[in-house]
Amino acid sequence: MGSSVLDASAALAYLRDEEGAERVTEALGDGAVMSAANWAEVLSKVADLGEDPEALEARLVAEGLIGSALEIVPLEPRDAATIARLRPVTRAAGLSLGDRACLALAARLGLPALTADRAWAGLDLGTEVEPIR
Repeated sequence: MGSSVLDASAALAYLRDEEGAERVTEALGDGAVMSAANWAEVLSKVADLGEDPEALEARLVAEGLIGSALEIVPLEPRDAATIARLRPVTRAAGLSLGDRACLALAARLGLPALTADRAWAGLDLGTEVEPIR
């Protein structure tokens, strides 16, 4: 398993070469993990921007990013309780279901969660959060 869990904002920063991309590159070099729910968020954003999500996924698989540097993993039934437990703690900060899915996966794997979302800062989540910016 990887050394960190990426949320959608971190993956998008990497794919768009935005601020924080270098930190995500380091994480990918060590092997990173992302939930399928967060991967769906990334592909949804790509679709919103008028790009073909299937073509992007195929390219990233062909380049060896997905499957070696980044492992996409399913959520498990036990993650659902963690996601639900985080709802009252994160509601005021506006964390989405996808954000909480990332945190649940990070908690289950005992890995830090990498995010570009500053709203996570200062929350007592019981999981290490590393802002990339």
